Amino acid sequence: MSFSHLSRRLVALTAAATAVAATVLPAGAAGRTPVPPRIGHLFVVDLENKGYDETFGATAPPYLAKVLPSQGALLTQYYATGHASLDNYITQVSGQAPNMYTQADCQRYVDLLPGTPLPDGSGQVTGQGCVYPASVQTLPDQLMTAGRTWRGYMEDLGADPTREKKTCGNPGSSAAPGTQDPTQVATAKDQYAARHNPFPYFHSLVDSGACDEHVGSLDRLPGDLRGTATTPTFSWITPDLCSDGHDTNCVDGRPGGLTSINDFLRIWVPRITSSPAFRKDGLLVITFDESEANDAGSCCGAPSGPNTPAPGISGPGGCRVGAVLLSPYIGPGTRSDVAYDHYSALRSYEDLLGIRTGGTDGKGHLGYAARQGLRTFGADVFASRR
Repeated sequence: MSFSHLSRRLVALTAAATAVAATVLPAGAAGRTPVPPRIGHLFVVDLENKGYDETFGATAPPYLAKVLPSQGALLTQYYATGHASLDNYITQVSGQAPNMYTQADCQRYVDLLPGTPLPDGSGQVTGQGCVYPASVQTLPDQLMTAGRTWRGYMEDLGADPTREKKTCGNPGSSAAPGTQDPTQVATAKDQYAARHNPFPYFHSLVDSGACDEHVGSLDRLPGDLRGTATTPTFSWITPDLCSDGHDTNCVDGRPGGLTSINDFLRIWVPRITSSPAFRKDGLLVITFDESEANDAGSCCGAPSGPNTPAPGISGPGGCRVGAVLLSPYIGPGTRSDVAYDHYSALRSYEDLLGIRTGGTDGKGHLGYAARQGLRTFGADVFASRR
């Protein structure tokens, strides 16, 4: 073999080795920090009322606790931001901190008043109530401004139109502010809960008609998943009160709790992860609104906000709940012990989708997702596999 031929072989082998290393090395390998991917299709599944040890501990049902983390990333230090339910849902899409009405799950569908913006640039509004003024922007508002698409998929939504609107999901058949919320308790016909659907609680979405246009039944999701073009940029998925683990001994005879959570995920996760949109550039996030344990743990310096002294009722937060992330950009069996919370997640979504508009920090982040120094999903989570 000639020297020149040998040199060409060495160059080729070196190039091939470099390409392989770039494909299989974990994030941060070879002294470099990978740039987080640009996600084209984000899916969020929000479950109910389970702490980390119960959900991901040694005796937990295996699909969520073991199977899914083996396929993606387990975030062991992911925290909820308050108690009870609704305040966490609102935080995840707007960065607004809890108030005493949202902490009580808004038994009546009333406007937040006075809704005056704080002068400190935090993006928070002052007052008590449920439906935020049109000045409060949300992740869907950012998406629409950027020309991107979104949908909310709510299991059982509209099954009984006397309890909630068939679109958007406002509580009460009249859907008018001040309405008593009949969806606080499941019925044999309808297990939808308005307090687990954040979108009817923002005038920016309700008054414009965007909520009616974009929020509907979970039954629409299989059809939307058939093609990349029909799959929204952002899909929020809320199971019903049994499938999300909120209830046990459910009104329809199912066991509820972690058993029904795992049953729901076994059906829907493969449908999502096998879809063309997910395989192309997707990210699926599975987490919990809060823990039902009497624990107000928090992380990341989460502030209480202007409207309640204790977001967790007995303390600063909603306890450690954990999260599982699946994506073509995440290596199987990834584990991150970095501290995150719902504010961190919102900021991550804004960055990963490239839709930072209308924020209060000069960089397009919403509410407390704009806080300086807040961590986002990064090299601890993502490793390129392409």
